[in-house]
Amino acid sequence: MRVSGIPKILITVIAWRRRRGPPSAATRSGRGSRSCAPRASSQLPGALVPERRRALEEIDLFWCPAWPITWQRAYTTARQWWLESDGLVDWTTLPQDPVYEGEQLGRWVKAQRAAWPDLAEDQQDLLAAIGIGADAKLVAAKAAAEAKPAVSRADRFAQGLAALAQFVERERHPRVPRPHKEPVEAVEAGDGGEGAKYWLQVLTEIKNRGVEARPRS
Repeated sequence: MRVSGIPKILITVIAWRRRRGPPSAATRSGRGSRSCAPRASSQLPGALVPERRRALEEIDLFWCPAWPITWQRAYTTARQWWLESDGLVDWTTLPQDPVYEGEQLGRWVKAQRAAWPDLAEDQQDLLAAIGIGADAKLVAAKAAAEAKPAVSRADRFAQGLAALAQFVERERHPRVPRPHKEPVEAVEAGDGGEGAKYWLQVLTEIKNRGVEARPRS
């Protein structure tokens, strides 16, 4: 049975598979001594013939980077902005809010300057090429933050209760303004949430003193 429209190489590979197994094992097909292995292997998942790889690398050396593609996309956006600014960009004074081509460049650049030791050498080279470098203070602050022990949900809840109890006891009402931040010492909930239970008792005592909890208007 002949079927028109099927490439000869595909017919060759199918015939080889029927006789010998998967096409990756083929070296010469037997049909006119035509080699089918190179073309067949290039169709395997993740495979790319050297010629196509070189062509892509000539366009962009980092077209398939080892790091996340989201990082490469943000870098490409930063580089484009740098080029459009004729290289006259002071990244150290860039605010965190600017958005360019959908990317928050200010925040991204600050994150790279803080995480410089964690970046691959090629990433550092790419950033250095457009004038972005490490910031010793940001690097130290990031390291210090990562060195702090993680705060559990129970501890955060206990700290919130402690802050509320402190505010209510001082102001005699529980209506905390939205931008207000109440400074409190670190509170640990402990096993079974004893810290949280303690501050709940404090709030109950404050309520019993006659402080009325009114909803915000």
